[in-house]
Amino acid sequence: MSRINYSSGAPLEEKVGYSRMVQIDNLIMIGGTTSVQADGSVYGEGDPYEQAKFIFEKQVKLLEKAGAKPADVVKIMVYATHMSNCGEISRAYSEIFKEFRPLFTAVGTPELNRPSQLCEIEMTAIIISSKESEGAK
Repeated sequence: MSRINYSSGAPLEEKVGYSRMVQIDNLIMIGGTTSVQADGSVYGEGDPYEQAKFIFEKQVKLLEKAGAKPADVVKIMVYATHMSNCGEISRAYSEIFKEFRPLFTAVGTPELNRPSQLCEIEMTAIIISSKESEGAK
């Protein structure tokens, strides 16, 4: 088995000592990701759709570094500060993942790292060959 740790470049990853994404062979796990930009500001303040879209796009780019694609995603976990925002978060999810139908769970939480963060998203993917992915639906 091989393990590869990936960073998103966030300063806290190095300071605390964690990875944004870990790949073990064909299993890929992306840790809780928010819409914090490289300059430290929160993208899409006040807009759950924009925050979720930003996060999903960031995570898809990370998956590509490991040779995976959205079709390889098997589980998505969303932590939302307001469950009333789940419709907008789900809309952003559907734009990328609807046809692949991974597991999708949304959980309410009273707060995230910053008050302006409305959601945090974790993702799990398993890279499978195209022949294996053609199985029954």
